Amino acid sequence: MIASIAALLILQLVGTIIIRLTGLPLPGPVVGMLLLFAYLLWRGVTPRPFEATARALLQNLALLFVPAGVGIVTYLKAVADQWLALSITLIASAVISLVVTGFVLHALMPRAERG
Repeated sequence: MIASIAALLILQLVGTIIIRLTGLPLPGPVVGMLLLFAYLLWRGVTPRPFEATARALLQNLALLFVPAGVGIVTYLKAVADQWLALSITLIASAVISLVVTGFVLHALMPRAERG
């Protein structure tokens, strides 16, 4: 599990280096995640250590929301001042996520049924 976390952090670092060198307007961790996605597509199967690490992270996902909650409480006045913009953004992002997830699932289901 330590090796997979190290691999994830190295990919994040590589993504950040790529962003710094190219000046692309993307976060480095996003580029690292795209690199991981490309690697997993190329490999064709997820390595077992990555599966175990992903399961452990997903089981403790609630802990990752603690800093966000603290930030909201800390900046509660700013959140209250911008409640309309935040609400529209949250609703729009949720709708977009659902639509994209639906299209991806629709595209991948025939592939899963064949395999």
